[in-house]
Amino acid sequence: MTMTLRRHYQNLSRHGLTIAMALLLVVLVVAPLFTIFVETLSPRSGSGANAWVDVLASRLSQNLFWRPTINTMIIGLSVGIGCVLLGGLLAWLVVMTDIPGRPAIAFLATLPFMIPSFATALAWGSVFRNGRVGGGGGLLEGFGLSVPDWLSWGMTPTIIVLIAHYYALAFTVIAAALSTVNGDLVEAAQMTGASRKRILFGIVLPIVTPAIIAGGSLAFAGAVSNFAAPALLGLPVRMQTLSTRLFGMIEIGQTERGYVLAILLIGISAIFLGIGNRLLSGRRSFATISGKGARPRRFALGRSRLPLAVIAWTVCIMTTVLPILLLAAASLAPSSLSLFSDWTLHYWTGESSPAFARGQPGIFHNPQLISALTTTLMLGASVALAANIIGILIAVALTRQSTPVLSSLVSQLSFLPMLLPGIAFAAAYIALYGAPIGPLPALYGTKLLLGLALTAAMLPFAVQTGRATVTQISGDIDEAARMTGAGFFRRLGAITIPLAARGLAAGLLISFVNVIGDLAITILLYTPTSPLLAVLSYSYASDGFHQFANAVTLVILIISMLATGAATLLRGRRRQDFA
Repeated sequence: MTMTLRRHYQNLSRHGLTIAMALLLVVLVVAPLFTIFVETLSPRSGSGANAWVDVLASRLSQNLFWRPTINTMIIGLSVGIGCVLLGGLLAWLVVMTDIPGRPAIAFLATLPFMIPSFATALAWGSVFRNGRVGGGGGLLEGFGLSVPDWLSWGMTPTIIVLIAHYYALAFTVIAAALSTVNGDLVEAAQMTGASRKRILFGIVLPIVTPAIIAGGSLAFAGAVSNFAAPALLGLPVRMQTLSTRLFGMIEIGQTERGYVLAILLIGISAIFLGIGNRLLSGRRSFATISGKGARPRRFALGRSRLPLAVIAWTVCIMTTVLPILLLAAASLAPSSLSLFSDWTLHYWTGESSPAFARGQPGIFHNPQLISALTTTLMLGASVALAANIIGILIAVALTRQSTPVLSSLVSQLSFLPMLLPGIAFAAAYIALYGAPIGPLPALYGTKLLLGLALTAAMLPFAVQTGRATVTQISGDIDEAARMTGAGFFRRLGAITIPLAARGLAAGLLISFVNVIGDLAITILLYTPTSPLLAVLSYSYASDGFHQFANAVTLVILIISMLATGAATLLRGRRRQDFA
């Protein structure tokens, strides 16, 4: 009996961290999702049990679910296909051709994902907005051109903006796959007289099909859950998606219906990601990495070299540099009809004047901005720190206390927030922590609730960064310290964290950038006592104050670019240290 208890104690102490992390993930990820499902079946409120019928099979269901779902699917599929075509083309040009400026194109093609989608949406409005819907017109109307509604608002601009935002995902995944294509295969095909077209569609395309599916699936999942672009470009013409309809339901107090929409949105994302994974699992025969060194083989573009270079550079500039320039000009111009004349700093530093901008002071004279800036920076730093502390603990548990079943569970739960639409995730947190739980008070309307939701959402980034760093530290060092009597936290603070400091700093900055630009989660959980920069920008845009919205968005972009540059610099130094 004593031996059995001792063995159980040893197993518990050996796997205690993994068990603790599993329980923490249940609290942060599983419990909120389970709660929204329970709430939609609960008869307590009188409407919970009927919410499914209201959404799916009632007089309201056409506007509540079916029409927003059709819009969501059209947007998701169009964005997925568009991102694969655009990202795949750029990946092929960068990895497998002799196009000039490959490193610069590769760098620029990864940046759009770091620019918040609402920034690109605002930039689109500065050019294509017309005066018939949603206020004053944009630059094209200033040139005397008549911009049709379908180009200013609704489905088309939403799809274009989201492709410009998410194609970086497809580019990254497809480029990584193309870099593994053995040049010997291409050279052998050329020696047999195969044409470029035959090589591309007969060899290269089948090999990278899994990456194409993965990139398209990620772009689809991001598009169907995106809130900012359809809200800014679709709501003015009453185009609803599941994410905007979910927000509207919770905003007006129809929480049970909102929870049903959240579950359905999660289900749609999960189904398509599952289809993508199923297709990937059936194509494992396309192995391209062997024990032999692969020699890269680039296609000579010949006469097409210059035109394709122009196309690639145009895409990169229009999705990275141009939106930032347009936002800067639109934050200075009194009218979007003439973006590059009569510039004024009023929208930045001007004091309140009844004769200008309906009495709105410049953003740096608005007490809300200072409060939002302080709150955003503090929240971003706190969430990044908390998420990366949990991430390093999970990474240590998975690498130092590995057990097949438990480790697999912890790994999958830590990645789950990546697959969940942000606005649905926020709804789940309202359902669980918005009301009192036993002696614990309700957290709705507090910064703590917002911080918890964002921390859980950042865990996939933190865990992946932590695992990549911790696995490079030899377990012999930790074992030697343990044998000298050093406890777990002593080893963690004296060995693991110092050795992983540079990689963890990069993880902190990546999480920070994602937090300050997040709108999907914060739009549901913020309160007037906890304003945030992203929400302030959205509020300005919704009220028609586009110059102020552009100025606030530029503040977010400047902070994001500084943090991204610091993270890139740290990763570069880290690679040099291990070279």
